[in-house]
Amino acid sequence: MAQGEDFRYPIGKEDQQSAFESPFNEQLKRTLIDDIKMLPSNLEYAIQNLDEAQLQTPYRSGGWTIHQLVHHVADSHINAYVRFKLGLTEENPVIKPYDQNAWAKLPDTQKLPVNISITLLHALHARWCQCMEDMTETEWQRTIYHPERKLELSLWELLKSYAWHGKHHTAHILKLRERMNWQ
Repeated sequence: MAQGEDFRYPIGKEDQQSAFESPFNEQLKRTLIDDIKMLPSNLEYAIQNLDEAQLQTPYRSGGWTIHQLVHHVADSHINAYVRFKLGLTEENPVIKPYDQNAWAKLPDTQKLPVNISITLLHALHARWCQCMEDMTETEWQRTIYHPERKLELSLWELLKSYAWHGKHHTAHILKLRERMNWQ
């Protein structure tokens, strides 16, 4: 590990991103929606030509395997889509947190090939991006309440968070490939 390199945050922490504090604006909205739109293809590219042993490699010591990571992104973004829909249709709904580590250990995550989650992400992101592209500026300010974090979040803040999330986990895989010299 290079001095100072933190394998947990290959692109930096979410709150270190330039978009983190940015108020709503059309240009940033377009960039973030494009990040989400491209995630399925970028993730698919990141795992391209990896064999089963490579897919079972943790991206860092104590971290999930690439296999688990791909399924995690699908699980997380399913929840994100539902959170957006709730935020658009209810007044400050309380969202349901979930134990992502427990989900990563469930049998479907262990047994199903990663291409199932890649396929799911392509369809899910098509729906989610269409939903977001049709949102008004006022709708971006609608909120959800996260009971674990005891925090009210706008849909604009969720967009920034999930755009970061996809790039964050894709970078985990790409950085591991680089460290392991996997072509």
